[in-house]
Amino acid sequence: MTEPHRFTCDDVFRRLDDYLDRELSAAEMQLVAEHLDTCAQCAAEHRFEARVIDSIKAKLSQIKAPDLLLKRVAKALEQERNKTG
Repeated sequence: MTEPHRFTCDDVFRRLDDYLDRELSAAEMQLVAEHLDTCAQCAAEHRFEARVIDSIKAKLSQIKAPDLLLKRVAKALEQERNKTG
């Protein structure tokens, strides 16, 4: 009988950015979450990184992008849609 796989602190640390961005598989998300529930050190690192990301998002939401940039991005997105559509 094999023991269920659990992530170590190193496993979690390597995946923390992807976990915060929700870019892991469902199984990996679960394993990271389980580790964070039981490891105070990793949970503290997670909280710190989450606060940094939230702070950056808040600051970026206050910056208005120049109209020319918005038009260029919209045009590039439209060109990509036309390539794949």
